[in-house]
Amino acid sequence: MGVVASVLRLTRIEHSAMLIVAILSAEILAGGLPGMRLIAFSLVTGIFLSMSAFAINDYFDVDADRANGMDRPLVKGSLSSGTALFVAAGSMLIGIASSLFINTYCMLIAIIFGTLSILYSYRLKEIPLIGNAYVAFAMAIPFIFGNYVVSSRIATSIIIVFFMVFLSGLAREIDGTIRDYKGDYRRGARTLPMSIGKTQSAYMALVLYIAAVMLSVYLFLNVMPFLGNLIFAVLIAASDIMILYSGTIFVLGISRRYEMVRKISLAGMAIALACILLSTLAYIRIPF
Repeated sequence: MGVVASVLRLTRIEHSAMLIVAILSAEILAGGLPGMRLIAFSLVTGIFLSMSAFAINDYFDVDADRANGMDRPLVKGSLSSGTALFVAAGSMLIGIASSLFINTYCMLIAIIFGTLSILYSYRLKEIPLIGNAYVAFAMAIPFIFGNYVVSSRIATSIIIVFFMVFLSGLAREIDGTIRDYKGDYRRGARTLPMSIGKTQSAYMALVLYIAAVMLSVYLFLNVMPFLGNLIFAVLIAASDIMILYSGTIFVLGISRRYEMVRKISLAGMAIALACILLSTLAYIRIPF
């Protein structure tokens, strides 16, 4: 594997694609796309901060990833820890520098997120639920960031979407700690399943998924441009089914399907993000 490919795997570049969708959706919902200059700076900020967060996480987490048998560049030796640290620092500097050209709100969000990404990798991930909440926050904060690119007032639709993504992200992270229980146990990590048990953690995650689904229903019934929107209805229904299925598998304790449903839940969240963007671009009313 080449260095560039390894860096892209290290920084989980596929997540940057999802982040781009979130930022653009938020900008449209908050008042409409800004000029190309602000769009470019907002996307550069988000992409490079996301890359930095994943790189610094792998730098600190290489032993845990090795214990869990993860297929990561640092575990496989295709990149050195020094290279990962360089990529993390460089990406963070580019991301924060880019935010300076947007506005003060976006700059503060970039600095806070960058700081939290370091704290998470170094210490917060070892605190039950707090570490999971940070990752969920990282999934949802692009909507707040995108809102502030175009407006100093947070739109109601953005707030609901933020919590919908946050709740489903938190549920997925809790399920992830159940999947990684064996490796985390070996290295003495204090995850939520270690504290309250795998079964209780799985039920908590399923409840969070259900809450996220309820928010998606609320958007469809009450909030423009999702109100009665056929595009939103079809795609969010598919997403809801996928994440509920994933949560149910963990509640049932079918461990042989954990890796499969990890991919399903990620796909479900990706569909939800695409759904939000498409719903802001096109409105097809369902007559009811």
